[in-house]
Amino acid sequence: MTIVKHELKQAKNTFLIWTAAIAMLLAVCVFLFPEMKGEMDGISDVFASMGSFTAAFGMDRLNFGTLIGFYAIECGNVLGLGGAFYATLCAVGILSKEEKERTAEFLLTHPVSRVKIITEKLIAVLIQITALNLIIYAISVGSMVIIGEEIPWKEINLLHLAYYLLQIELAGICFGISAFLRKGSSGVGLGIAVMMYFMNLVANIAEVAEFLKYITPFGYCEGADIVSKGDLDCTLIAIGLIFGTVGIVAAYWKYTRKDIHSA
Repeated sequence: MTIVKHELKQAKNTFLIWTAAIAMLLAVCVFLFPEMKGEMDGISDVFASMGSFTAAFGMDRLNFGTLIGFYAIECGNVLGLGGAFYATLCAVGILSKEEKERTAEFLLTHPVSRVKIITEKLIAVLIQITALNLIIYAISVGSMVIIGEEIPWKEINLLHLAYYLLQIELAGICFGISAFLRKGSSGVGLGIAVMMYFMNLVANIAEVAEFLKYITPFGYCEGADIVSKGDLDCTLIAIGLIFGTVGIVAAYWKYTRKDIHSA
């Protein structure tokens, strides 16, 4: 597991920065809830009458006066976008960076197969994403305990599970893309995350575009759907995991055949 340890060591600072940033924003949102709780009923009525904007974020189906309604919208956006950005950045350059940093020849001269390199790099990505989610989950729940609110365990667990699966899917897709790149590109990963996010907004607004829910992982992370149904959409999750798996398989296929050089 030498490569796993090396990748984790290299990514330590990035991991700490992203984890701290997302966790801090989530904690701040939770700490704001008691101060805003009394004003939320009126705000909910205002948001519910804002047409397409309301539909885009599912605000017409959530009560901002409850902790879970507030958390699903405010914290959901932070966790969704922040987690998606981090997952794509972790994966999109991890296979191509050896060429970009001109360390490919050094790595490949060691008695280690390309399959082992891919596998260990993939494990490193999954460890980072899992660790980030465990930490921010603990901080979110801890913040709720501090403000003295009753914790809606089922909904909170489902929301965090949905966003964890979203990150795994995006990481799988970007991991596959990384095998086709030669110099890496964080812009590609961020672009995919943003595109997926806005595809979900469009699907929420326009009925004709509802099919986009089957493409974007944000489709199964809708806070309004999760809270109102008390369950995750297993069909959308299965499709998403297939997309992620295809990305990983593509990474193995391409990287084992790729003409890799440091120049």
